[in-house]
Amino acid sequence: MFQHKHIHAAVGATVTAAALAVTGVAANAAVTRPARPLVPSHAALPKIFVAMNGKTITVTGAKRSGGVEVVSKVTREPQGEPTFVRLDRGVTEAQLFQAAAGDPNNIALIASVVFSPQANKGITSAQANLAPGRYVAVDLASNAKIPPHTQFTIRRAVSPAQLPRPQATIASIEFNFRGPGTLHDGELVRFANHGFLVHMIVAARGRNAAGAREIARLLKAGKDSQAQRLATGFYSFVNIMTHGAYQQQVIHNRTGYWVLACFMDTQDGREHTQLGMERVIRIVR
Repeated sequence: MFQHKHIHAAVGATVTAAALAVTGVAANAAVTRPARPLVPSHAALPKIFVAMNGKTITVTGAKRSGGVEVVSKVTREPQGEPTFVRLDRGVTEAQLFQAAAGDPNNIALIASVVFSPQANKGITSAQANLAPGRYVAVDLASNAKIPPHTQFTIRRAVSPAQLPRPQATIASIEFNFRGPGTLHDGELVRFANHGFLVHMIVAARGRNAAGAREIARLLKAGKDSQAQRLATGFYSFVNIMTHGAYQQQVIHNRTGYWVLACFMDTQDGREHTQLGMERVIRIVR
């Protein structure tokens, strides 16, 4: 479902109206699930484990810098959206949520959003390259007034692990998507933000090629509701990501024609889709 999502946070001991103003696919919308679980596929990578239940989020495992496999376990909610935000030196959690209450691009002034995939109920995984520092993990899928969040620290590794080379890269940029027009089921794909603004990479599936092109046309025209009614499924490859960040995962989405989109807003209130950030791709076996 295409709609605005507002996620409130607690700052210190007080509950504020701060929101991570992310526009995109609602957490309670119909979701296209991968054909099979995204289980860890690279045993050599250190593993970080994230557990979410709609009320809490915990982060355990190998909290050291470099390439990691982030294994997410979701219970008691349809899906999770584990999001890692690395704070700049001296920045507090309260300052992060204060920045997020306005233009999401303000986050990039004091922090980096480096990991934010969709995590379906059960166990899924994705890969990230984490720099040393202090992080805040947030479950953006929560409908709670105060979203689940926790802090953790990534220590500098003596010999950081390297992520495997992806078989394809899809990147967001102002105001478009770059990368191949065809992805393959079971392919390791990197999703990156090569732009300077905050972007997302979400996708809606069309019934066929013509249906996907019509969804793209409606999104560019700002007719999100009409586009939503034509879609046969939704998936969030990236919920929110700042400049230069990337993550990667083995994709197991339903084959067919998909429309990549970014629903972040410009300062004048237009969604990035209206500026050209919608693109039809095909997923094949």
